[in-house]
Amino acid sequence: MSDWDWKPYVPVAKRREQASRVVEKARKAGKDLFPVVVASHTIARTFWGKAWCANLETYSDYESRLPRGRAYVRNGAVIDLKIEPGRVIAQVIGSRRYRVEIGIVPLPVTRWKKLVEDCTGSIATLLELLQGKFSKAVMARLCEPKSGMFPLLQEISLGCSCPDWATMCKHVAAVLYGVGARLDEQPELLFVLRQVDANDLLTAQVAVIPAKVKESAKAKVLDDAALADVFGIEMAALGVSTDAPVEQAPGKRQVATVTKTAKATKAAAVTTVSEPEKNVAAKTARAVVTKKKVVTSRVAAQRDK
Repeated sequence: MSDWDWKPYVPVAKRREQASRVVEKARKAGKDLFPVVVASHTIARTFWGKAWCANLETYSDYESRLPRGRAYVRNGAVIDLKIEPGRVIAQVIGSRRYRVEIGIVPLPVTRWKKLVEDCTGSIATLLELLQGKFSKAVMARLCEPKSGMFPLLQEISLGCSCPDWATMCKHVAAVLYGVGARLDEQPELLFVLRQVDANDLLTAQVAVIPAKVKESAKAKVLDDAALADVFGIEMAALGVSTDAPVEQAPGKRQVATVTKTAKATKAAAVTTVSEPEKNVAAKTARAVVTKKKVVTSRVAAQRDK
């Protein structure tokens, strides 16, 4: 029997056992295999995984092949799956072990730039992006069939070492669904696969923040003006200042106060005369007048003689 002859059907339980043995043997030999483990009937549980699987089901040309692929991945047939820039490499256990390679072209630059532009200001952090915690509008934009993150059918090349003549055999379909399960655990691999930087969706946010702050400040000024117009009053007339008070340093304020006090004291010293000084001046004035009278009377007496 040649390698290209059809092999007999292998029951699911036996296939799982074979997969476990192959993985264990590889580990003992020091080889790293990364199997796809689906814990329940649901292949993908998170936003990115579900969105990837939903996109697969838009490939109507392969509609009849997808169900077999789902069954294979649920049964643990994908014993190794690695996602690299522009390609997925995997091993699948069927009647024997097959090698699958899927090529995906880089996300077109114009499409990526449009995605970044449309999502600017809507995604706050990388963690939020990877966890799919953003608005439904952003989700819909990232997952649009023809202009989102996911590959179009014509952007994918499929290959498998099995004898099936179909372009998408059940092993390839299993690997494609396995990518969805892997994105549950490592959603950043989608950006690796499409060869774009997830941070581009966040760095554009930096340019938006200053503009938002300016708009907020402008709205505050407009609100104050509108309030004055409605009530027909000036805010300053009520003792309400729209500017924050400028605090002076305590040392400078103290110096200014001392200087003013010194000047005031000096002025008071010049213009104010104490009571004792007033009495002395009055006595001196009276003595001068008395002496003048005595001298005058003496002169008159000598004239009469």
